[in-house]
Amino acid sequence: MTEQIFTNWRKSTRSSGGGNCVEVADSGALVGIRDTKDRAGGTLVISSDAWGGFIDAVRCGELSPA
Repeated sequence: MTEQIFTNWRKSTRSSGGGNCVEVADSGALVGIRDTKDRAGGTLVISSDAWGGFIDAVRCGELSPA
């Protein structure tokens, strides 16, 4: 099902090519997130609002790196 919903996968231009990347795609109300090392391994699907909240938290420094 996600193959039909998400067609415009992209990853950060800051990716180093080390294989530690995720790709994102949006379909309006939903955002798909998947691992570039295992694209067939499944897609995490969240709302666009949740994605926006996550991005805002990252930009504001509210999340610490693991």
